[in-house]
Amino acid sequence: MPKVIMTFPEGKHKVLTMSYDDGRAADRRLVKVFNQYGIKGSFHVNSGLLGYEDRIPEEEVAQLYEGHEISTHTVTHPTIARSPKEQIIEEIINDRKSLEKVAGYTVRGLSYPNGSYNQLVKEMLPYLGIEYARTVHSTGHFSIPDDFIEWNPTCHHNRNLMKLAEDFVQLHKKQYLYMMYVWGHSYEFENDQNWDLIEDFCEFIGNRNDIWYATNIEIVDYIKAFQNLKFSAASDFVYNPSAISVWLSVDNTIVEVKAGKQIDLINKKL
Repeated sequence: MPKVIMTFPEGKHKVLTMSYDDGRAADRRLVKVFNQYGIKGSFHVNSGLLGYEDRIPEEEVAQLYEGHEISTHTVTHPTIARSPKEQIIEEIINDRKSLEKVAGYTVRGLSYPNGSYNQLVKEMLPYLGIEYARTVHSTGHFSIPDDFIEWNPTCHHNRNLMKLAEDFVQLHKKQYLYMMYVWGHSYEFENDQNWDLIEDFCEFIGNRNDIWYATNIEIVDYIKAFQNLKFSAASDFVYNPSAISVWLSVDNTIVEVKAGKQIDLINKKL
C-alpha cells in the first residue's frame, strides 16, 4: 500500500489567507497591497451598510474585490448570540442574497459580527448555506481547523504579525500542513497610522513559491475536495469526483488528481 498524504496545490505545505471585515473605504488601499504581492483575502461585508458613511458603495464591490472573496458579515452587524433565531436567519440569508447579486457567485462564508456566536448559531449556519465562520479568537498557531464553523485565526494584524510571519516562512517539515490566517479591519491601519505594518508584511511574505495564497472559501473547498476523494481499499488508485484538482504526496512523489479523473497511484497514470 503506498503512503498517501494530502498536500496543498502543486505539492505545497503552507497556505496564507487574510480576512478583513466591514467593507470600509480603506479596503481599497488594502486590496491594492494584496494584489501587488499576490496575496488573497476574504472580505466580510454588511450589505445593509454599503455606501453608508465611509463604506464601499454597492456598485464598486464586485470590481474592488475581484480575485478575492466576498463573504457575509450579516446585513446590519448585530450581536447575533443575543438575537432571536428569526433575526439571525434574516440577517444571514438576506446578506447572502444581496451580496450574491453583486458578486455573481454563491456566498458561503461568514465572519461573526462583533465576534458573537454560540452553539445555537453554529448549528444554524449550515442550514443557511454557510460553510465556514471566522471567530476573533487568535491562536498564535498555524494549524488547520477541525471545525470550519468555529474557525480561529492565527492572529490579528496588530499582534506579533512580523514575528509570526518569520516563523511561518521558516517552517519546512513537509509531513505537516501549516496555515497562517490574519484578520482585522482595514480602517485600523488609518486609525493607528501603521500602513507600513501590512505593507512590510505583504512584501516579506508575498510571491513565494512554497506558499499557497488562498481565500478562506478556497481553503474550505480544497480540503472538502480531498475528503471527497474515492480511494480504493488498497489505496492503489483514486477517483476525484470534485470540480477542482487535488494534489497528493504518494511515496514522497507529488501527484495531481485532476477533477473528474481516476488515477493509478502505483504507476501514477491516468
